[in-house]
Amino acid sequence: MVPALAAALAAELLRRVDEERRLMRQARTASGPRWHPALARCREDGAEALATVVHRYGWPAADLVGLPASTAALMILLHAPCLDFQLKCRDLIADAAADGRCPALHHAYIADHCAVELGRPQYYGTRVDPATLRPYPVRRPRTLDERRRDVGLGPLDEQLRRLRAGG
Repeated sequence: MVPALAAALAAELLRRVDEERRLMRQARTASGPRWHPALARCREDGAEALATVVHRYGWPAADLVGLPASTAALMILLHAPCLDFQLKCRDLIADAAADGRCPALHHAYIADHCAVELGRPQYYGTRVDPATLRPYPVRRPRTLDERRRDVGLGPLDEQLRRLRAGG
């Protein structure tokens, strides 16, 4: 890919994530649900744009668009409304992580997201139920922290303590 095109893709992915964050802040501070349709539309538009990128160029891994933009692509994917698209990208991200083109952490997040959405136990414990602040069911919990360490995550207990403390 031409460097100028890669830079333009990176800028667009980052712009879309910034827009979603802005709408999320507004939704949190606004009274009533008036911002929710705008946020849903933003997520749908972001997913559609990401799908176009994936169709044309494959997963926008860090070696193609840089780590910040690849992480932005993951954020767009995690909020995308189509599980089939998420599953397709999960496999592309797994390949990119195995080849060292993006962090294994990216695969951990999308793998857990898809597992929870499919009603299956997650593997890395990255998804937490917002109502209980407890992780959704985890596969083989005795070896969870070892798997988390392998992808660059700290122990689950530390993550949960920070989450419950508000950070």
